[in-house]
Amino acid sequence: MRNMNEMIRQAQIMQRKMSEKQEQLKSMTVEAASGGGMVKVTVTGGQELVGVSIEPSVVEAGDVEMLQDLVLTAANEALKKSKELMEKELSAVTGGLNIPGMF
Repeated sequence: MRNMNEMIRQAQIMQRKMSEKQEQLKSMTVEAASGGGMVKVTVTGGQELVGVSIEPSVVEAGDVEMLQDLVLTAANEALKKSKELMEKELSAVTGGLNIPGMF
């Protein structure tokens, strides 16, 4: 019974730390670019898209399809970086344990 209580206590501590880390991740950002930096996208560690920057020359070119591709590419790369950041930060809390549903 004593070991069970200790395990529950440890799980509660880990859960609190995970919640704290998830809040911290919301203020951390990553950036990705495409088209040689013509399009930049910023995403938080909480997987929220918070910024898009487009060089005016891309818009002036009038190639909507190219612009859409550049935004999509940058956004997907930023989300990938954000996920990697989240996994790295949360694995520090879990001690590298792969807990289903956490990432």
